Amino acid sequence: MDHKELDVWKKSIELVETIYKISAEFPASEIYGLTNQIRRASVSISSNIAEGAGRNSDKELLYFLNVALGSLAEVETQVEIALRLNFISTADSIFKQITEVRKLIIGFRNYINKKSNH
Repeated sequence: MDHKELDVWKKSIELVETIYKISAEFPASEIYGLTNQIRRASVSISSNIAEGAGRNSDKELLYFLNVALGSLAEVETQVEIALRLNFISTADSIFKQITEVRKLIIGFRNYINKKSNH
């Protein structure tokens, strides 16, 4: 399975781009703190989708999709922290992207589960 053809991977890459853009505006003092954490977590989402798609079994793919969901929850939490600390002024569009990626991951996971159980 070529991960680059998956909508879920494409949308997760778009989220990475958004996270890098917004975190570039974080205070310099956060470069090794929240900036680094939110960037690593966002990259982890698409990386785990790609790794799972590159594996030889649906069981492994499901595992990596679940890891990607965990990383997505991290990003969501870190965006909320950035918002509360006034590092960003609004996050509505970011939360919409997060919700879209979550729905795509869960939908893909459900599809793989159904396919595996038949």
